[in-house]
Amino acid sequence: MVVQSVVLKRTFELYKEEYEEAALRVLNSGWYILGREMAEFEEKFAAYMGVKHCVALNSGTDALILALRALEIQPGDEVIVPAGTYIASVIGVTENGGIPVFVDMDAYMEINVDAIEAKITEKTKAILPVHLFGQCSQMDRIKEVAKKYNLWLVEDCAQCHGSEFDGQLAGTFGDIGCFSFYPTKPLGAMGDAGAIITNDDALAGRVRLLRNYGSKIKYHNEIRGVNSRMDEIQAAMLKVGLKHIEEGIESRRRQAQMYMEGIKNPKIMIPPVHQNVYHVYHLFPILAKNREKFQEYLSQNGIVTQVHYPIPPYVADCYKDWGYAWSDFPNAQRYAKQELSLPIYAGLPDEEVKYVIEVINRY
Repeated sequence: MVVQSVVLKRTFELYKEEYEEAALRVLNSGWYILGREMAEFEEKFAAYMGVKHCVALNSGTDALILALRALEIQPGDEVIVPAGTYIASVIGVTENGGIPVFVDMDAYMEINVDAIEAKITEKTKAILPVHLFGQCSQMDRIKEVAKKYNLWLVEDCAQCHGSEFDGQLAGTFGDIGCFSFYPTKPLGAMGDAGAIITNDDALAGRVRLLRNYGSKIKYHNEIRGVNSRMDEIQAAMLKVGLKHIEEGIESRRRQAQMYMEGIKNPKIMIPPVHQNVYHVYHLFPILAKNREKFQEYLSQNGIVTQVHYPIPPYVADCYKDWGYAWSDFPNAQRYAKQELSLPIYAGLPDEEVKYVIEVINRY
């Protein structure tokens, strides 16, 4: 048996007729940018999240960049970020001239809330928690710290559509929530797409200006903006996906439960889930001390896996002038060296999950 890490065509085929109808509807409309589909998606996603505003953008990375730009993060301003994350989280800071201040990870593979306060200085302007793998960070305590020091709170929700902490949706705790709709996400487009959500009228209006060349009226450029507009095709695809997001989350959660109950090999560690979190399992990470050997074993048995993320941003080549060593953040280093993501996605057959479990338990 061959088990791929993800097969997007299977997810598409779950709702094939709806996706095809939506695509043809857009093509036949003759209107492809800043149209009704995008406006309707913004309205529907805002309603799903229970917020006043959704601003649809070109990507999740743009969402981070424009969110911090809307908050007027300036060169030299410090933004607290987790040490173990995808580099896009850090790009959101550096593209605005900001300085990322790294905090190590906790046992849940999230930012260590106990270590945040010690990193705050007079230059700190924002905290940027990243809800990794589908699990919301401990937002109650992070929000307390942000309020105590009068800091902006920006949530990177690229992997956690529908995740909750204490019954509240990830992305709704802070000033702005930033989402990616990359095709593999719990709510995925058929290409690049992203959005921000907020309850702040002024911030929403500023991001709308920023995404469209700083303009409300063509050729009237009020501020220095960029081109970061979600196209009508992606908006239409996301409207279909949003209708079925809970079905997809339940599918991922069922597969995750099968992994957690079935994997019995003591050489493999499954990171814990915080008791107050509703996990949506964008990914299913495990830890293996000799990852390369274990991954090769899985590959030999037809199981394709991925690593998230083998090079933390604090030691990325593009940021080597910062001078960090791998060992500066021990937990982030450990996860980068040991993490392996098992197959999990809407449309993954149960028999393939069972096969993965069987192979792991033989290792």
